[in-house]
Amino acid sequence: MTDNVNADSVPKYSDLLNPTLAALHALGGSASTREIVNQVIEDMGLSTAIVQVPYKQGTSLEYRLGWARSYLKKYGLIDNSERSVWSLTAKGRETQYVDSKKVVDFVRQQKQPRKQAKKEAALTEKVQTSAEDSADEIASWREGLLDTLQNIPPDAFERLCQRLLRESGFIEVEVTGKSSDGGIDGHGIIRLAGLISFPVLFQCKRYSGSVGASIVRDFRGAMVGRAEKGLILTTGRFTIEAQREATRDGATPIDLIDGELLMDKMKELKLGVSAKMVEVVEVDRGWFASI
Repeated sequence: MTDNVNADSVPKYSDLLNPTLAALHALGGSASTREIVNQVIEDMGLSTAIVQVPYKQGTSLEYRLGWARSYLKKYGLIDNSERSVWSLTAKGRETQYVDSKKVVDFVRQQKQPRKQAKKEAALTEKVQTSAEDSADEIASWREGLLDTLQNIPPDAFERLCQRLLRESGFIEVEVTGKSSDGGIDGHGIIRLAGLISFPVLFQCKRYSGSVGASIVRDFRGAMVGRAEKGLILTTGRFTIEAQREATRDGATPIDLIDGELLMDKMKELKLGVSAKMVEVVEVDRGWFASI
């Protein structure tokens, strides 16, 4: 990263509204967060230096694209599922371009009614959780989990990956942990439909930064003659070059599990992550009036 590339070099979230909208159109109307990020990077021709400007547990670009998606959602152009798949709404499918200022002004104007609604909710003593609160909670548990993962011992992270693969349907999962094994940390067998099975080699990368294409190439080299399928799991991110290398034509395919997907899978499988139901308490004033 060059000295003159910093957070100021990264496009503002308001400048990312139309690129985000365009990315979803280009991707067929729906896409994962990672697919949107990659499409925006490609469409805008952003340099690696700008893409990798850090911010908290991720990058400044990812953070600002998150805000862009939030604003487009509140404007009614996109929506997202529980599995973090974003899609165009009916209005979004008919919209190719937006006035960024109008979107920003519209969302900001919604804040005052929301604040008033919270006051009214407090007066009726009813517990309510807004979508924004939910987003904050999601960010909070993700940051806490990621911090935990990046601070556990390397061998503990390997055992965690082993457990995650077992819970996901792999059998005979073994962690080898040999430092001289070309980056291969273990192997397992995945069985499809209970009929077809094949060996998979995996590598565990407890990173806070990005995993580059060279790591994917080295891992593939170590796989030669041993397996036809590879898997790399990391707490960090994969560069676009690494993603392209993983699916390069003519080469042994390698699946990439980044920190976001890893945390989603841990939540799904309840591995160190539990979701608790929030009790909603409401005072029935009518009941008291009838006494």
